[in-house]
Amino acid sequence: MIRNILGSLVALAGAASAVLSPFRDWYDGRAGQDYRVRDLFEGITATESGVLVSILLPFLFAALLVIAGVVLRSRIAVALAGLVVLGFTILWMVRQGQAAGSLTVGGDGAGLQVGVVNALAGGVLMLIGALLMRGRGRGVARARREREREPVEPYGAPPADQVDMWPPTQEPGMSTNTSPWPEPEVDPYTGPDPHDPRTRSYPQAPPPGRDGDPRDPVHPPQRPPEG
Repeated sequence: MIRNILGSLVALAGAASAVLSPFRDWYDGRAGQDYRVRDLFEGITATESGVLVSILLPFLFAALLVIAGVVLRSRIAVALAGLVVLGFTILWMVRQGQAAGSLTVGGDGAGLQVGVVNALAGGVLMLIGALLMRGRGRGVARARREREREPVEPYGAPPADQVDMWPPTQEPGMSTNTSPWPEPEVDPYTGPDPHDPRTRSYPQAPPPGRDGDPRDPVHPPQRPPEG
C-alpha cells in the first residue's frame, strides 16, 4: 500500500513536470509549445505552432496515462507514459541537432534550456514511479489463493442465545449441546439383572456347586407313592 502511494506521487510529479515543460524555453529562447508535432517527424522548421498541435499534445496524453495508471494501479500504463515522454523528447533532440548542425548547452540562453530538462526529468520520474508501484495483479491473486485455502464450512454454528437450526434435520429448537466433545453413549436396556436380589421377583436356584445342593428349594422332589 505504501509503495503504491509513493509510486503514484512520484509518477504524478513526473507528469506535472512533463506537461509544464513545453511552456518553458527549449532551445535558443524558443519554447516547447512552438514546435509542431509534425516537425518531429518531418524536420524542425521556423513555423510557429498552435498549442494543441505542438509537442504539448503527446505530453498531455502521457499525463492522462499516468492518471489512469494511478487509479487502476497499473504499472504498465505509468511506464508507457514515461516512455512516451522520453521518446518524444529524444526525437526532438535528434531533429533539433539535425536542424542546427549540433546540440549545445550554454548558460547565456543559447543551446538546450530548462524545458528539455523538465521533460527528461518528467519521463524519468514516471519510470521510477512505475518501479515503485506494486500494482494490483499480485495482490488480487494472493487474496484469491487465500480464499481458496480457507476451509469452507457448509453450516455455521448458531450463537448461543439464538434458535438453533443445526443440520442435518434443520429443526428449530434451543441448543443443548454446549460441550465441544461428543455426548456419551447410553447402554441399551436389557432387563433386570438376574443376579441382583433387588430386581429378582422370584426365588432362584443356586448355581451348581454352591452349598453343594443343586436341587430346587421351592419345589423339592417328592417320594413316589408306595403302591
